[in-house]
Amino acid sequence: MKKDTLQKLIFIYNADSGLRNLLLDGAHKILSPSTYACSLCDITFGAFTENAVWKKFRLQLADTVQMEFLHKDEFTKAYRSKFGYKFTFPIVLMETTTDLEIFVQTEELNQLEDATALIALLKARL
Repeated sequence: MKKDTLQKLIFIYNADSGLRNLLLDGAHKILSPSTYACSLCDITFGAFTENAVWKKFRLQLADTVQMEFLHKDEFTKAYRSKFGYKFTFPIVLMETTTDLEIFVQTEELNQLEDATALIALLKARL
């Protein structure tokens, strides 16, 4: 993977946007965490606030890498006409000058245990 072609990383949650969904997701994380469908949400956020380790890393990374964070409905709306791809969620994509490429696959995200593991994976690939 050529670092010079990287335009930005796009983190896409396996959740829809909006206050109602935020509240439902938070409750789901608390009441039934083992059945929660978004490992990226689970790793980077608690029930209602951003994970402190992740937030520190994200802020540091923002100095060198542009990042975008989208819910799956926001991604579909923003990129539908530009790219005709179908992805599983959650996922981390890399936008290059010409295309979208998978940076971290859904299966990989689902196997990560915490923010520290996600950070290590991102650092290794950047």
